[in-house]
Amino acid sequence: AVCTRDRPEDVRCCLESLMRIPDDGQEYIVIDNCPSTDATCRIVEQHERVRYVREDKPGLNTARNRALREAHHKIIAFIDDDATSEPGWLRALLRNFKDPAVACVTGLTIPLELETEAQEWFERYSTFQRGFNKVRYHQNNLNPLRASRVGAGANMAFRRSVLEVIGLFDETLDAGTPTRSGGDTEMFYRILAAGYPIVYEPAALLRHRHRRTWEELRRTIYGYGVGTYAFWTRSLVVACEWGVIKLAWNWFFGYQLRDLLRSLLRLPKRKPLDLLLAELLGCAAGPWAYISSRR
Repeated sequence: AVCTRDRPEDVRCCLESLMRIPDDGQEYIVIDNCPSTDATCRIVEQHERVRYVREDKPGLNTARNRALREAHHKIIAFIDDDATSEPGWLRALLRNFKDPAVACVTGLTIPLELETEAQEWFERYSTFQRGFNKVRYHQNNLNPLRASRVGAGANMAFRRSVLEVIGLFDETLDAGTPTRSGGDTEMFYRILAAGYPIVYEPAALLRHRHRRTWEELRRTIYGYGVGTYAFWTRSLVVACEWGVIKLAWNWFFGYQLRDLLRSLLRLPKRKPLDLLLAELLGCAAGPWAYISSRR
């Protein structure tokens, strides 16, 4: 499934890469989320193996849920519209589901290009890749509230039967809502909290096109701050996870404050001040964004 909104050229590149995947009987679906033009529809029509579905309610998690309802198979894999797949990507994800206990598999996502300073800093500041070793995550080796460590929503697959038990994506979270992000992490959290393992499979390789301009990067980092605290607010309000208070405390005093002081003092290997401030402002806005999204 490819969930998209008004990025037809990205969708074109994504679909061209998917068409190079060996045909094992999989289906392809593009969920066009609240589009302003028919450009994406016209691109999808050029690929006879791809089904086009329009979803007029805005929100990335809304589009993901539509994909889950439209899909015909027991395993549903998601790729971001601004990512391209390697030919072995899908098979690498799927072979981990031979273990019936596995509910979710994530893959390795690396940059498509590093041509601008903003793209380089995205990799330094908030990379999608989680290393080159395969890891099986579960409650005993990872706090579910730190579920972002298992992977990124750009590159993930789920067992449908598990989502029927724990519920679909929370449509108050992620792009297209006031919360801006966090929908994938919240789903990973629920899977781990329910006792199911998640496998990180670096052989499932995607390449992601990072935003090229500094302003786009700053908005992205702000959005990640909003999404993280929106997810933590949901965990506190809905699941009574009081541990989020300790996590927020440790993140601020253990990392954010330290990085802010290094930047203000102009010490070596410091992070850009405007990115740090964008993240902090996003964190401050996160709880209110979640409340607004619920309303």
